[in-house]
Amino acid sequence: MKQIRWRDFSLVSKIIIEVGMIAILLFSMNMLFYARINNSMQRMDNVYASNTELTELSQIFEKVQDNMYSYLKVKSSQALLDYYQNEAKYRDQLEKLNEENIDDSVKLLERNIRKMSETYLDCTAETVAAKRGRNVEKYKRKYDETTKLYGYIQSSIEELNNLMFQENSNTYSVLRAVMRYLEVSNTIIMLGIVAGGMVLLFQVTRKMFGPLSNMAETAQLVGQGNFHVKMHDTDAQDELGTVTRAFNTMVENLDLYMARTKASMEKEQQMMERELLMENHLKEAQLKYLQSQINPHFLFNSLNAGAQLAMMEDAEQTGIFVEKMADFFRYNVKKGQEDATLGEELEAVDNYIYILNVRFAGDIHFSKEVDESLENVRMPSMILQPVVENAVNHGIRDIEWEGKIHLTVTGDADYIRISVKDNGKGMTQEQIEGVLSGNRERRNEEGDSTGIGMNNVISRLELYYEESGLMEINSEGEGKGTEAVIYIPVHEN
Repeated sequence: MKQIRWRDFSLVSKIIIEVGMIAILLFSMNMLFYARINNSMQRMDNVYASNTELTELSQIFEKVQDNMYSYLKVKSSQALLDYYQNEAKYRDQLEKLNEENIDDSVKLLERNIRKMSETYLDCTAETVAAKRGRNVEKYKRKYDETTKLYGYIQSSIEELNNLMFQENSNTYSVLRAVMRYLEVSNTIIMLGIVAGGMVLLFQVTRKMFGPLSNMAETAQLVGQGNFHVKMHDTDAQDELGTVTRAFNTMVENLDLYMARTKASMEKEQQMMERELLMENHLKEAQLKYLQSQINPHFLFNSLNAGAQLAMMEDAEQTGIFVEKMADFFRYNVKKGQEDATLGEELEAVDNYIYILNVRFAGDIHFSKEVDESLENVRMPSMILQPVVENAVNHGIRDIEWEGKIHLTVTGDADYIRISVKDNGKGMTQEQIEGVLSGNRERRNEEGDSTGIGMNNVISRLELYYEESGLMEINSEGEGKGTEAVIYIPVHEN
């Protein structure tokens, strides 16, 4: 089946499609805004539902106490029936309260109310039973117990209601702010879409009708006797494409031999230049491409941590953090166009670990042993930091034991051996083979990384040294840690 391309549409169709896309985009943004507003309104309607439920719980609880007292006072069957009905309703309401031991003031208070209420209901049942059995001493004693529990529970319900009212008020304020933000942002986005649509429509229209001006200029040159000019070839099936091809056919028929000879020579020259250019610059282009992959999420999240630190600490600590961040990204930008020394790579790792320890309260336990005589050896930039990052994200992060990373640098006459070893999750042999072959690239799902993965590191090492097998990964299995080893050829530095 023939593929439909944009250039094959008629001029009228192109304009209609462009305008239609802008209209659809505006409609979609309005629908999205409506959905978000509607969702926020629903959340605002549900804000104080919890307080209503607590009020209902308190009312039913009060009825249970009153019904029990009425039965003890008059011993009527109706009072007993009301007691059992409200007691069942109260038990149903209690099921909505938290019963887990959670480190949250609201949830803990719900748990206490539920536990005390269960004790209270057991006590009321014993009180009623003692009354029915005419055990005066027992039902009086049990009634005193239930009265004390009733007071405690009512106080707890009132306290919980106040806490939840406080939280709901804060939530309501946040939702009001979100509503205002949605209104402003939607207005800005709509204006941006309209402005962008007008610019796009202008550019597309100018691009469509630009060949007409070119055709007029070319026809004037042909009229002056210059038969070596032609319009740019196109395979477009619109009106301009048809006219262009007809015009070029006319010019080619006037000077066919000269046109063919010139075209042949130009094509041969272009192919030779292209082949030479590709051969001379392939490796450089690949290196620069691979080194350019820096994820802005990492910069955003790290700077956000700096902002939080500024709120909690003095300016001195914040200054150190920002300085480390500046050094890290200054190195990243600088070294994106060149190689680096081993010492500079180690400094980048130290800055990276410092940044992480500020963000995660010193949870990253990092140590290193380095032969200082090797720090001036040159190597590709941004090699060690991604390996350490991989050990953090996929090795020691989210493990139940204390995670540690140890970096070792040693050397001999042929190679410098750089080892990054962790005591984390470990890897299977299948996972190791997948990473080394480039068929499996483990990534941070939250986007909290520099974006340079192990496959990137392996590729740049092979391109830089023109040698394979410069990285190996060792692990005894899951839960037994992982060691990534990089070999730097000494004779290449």
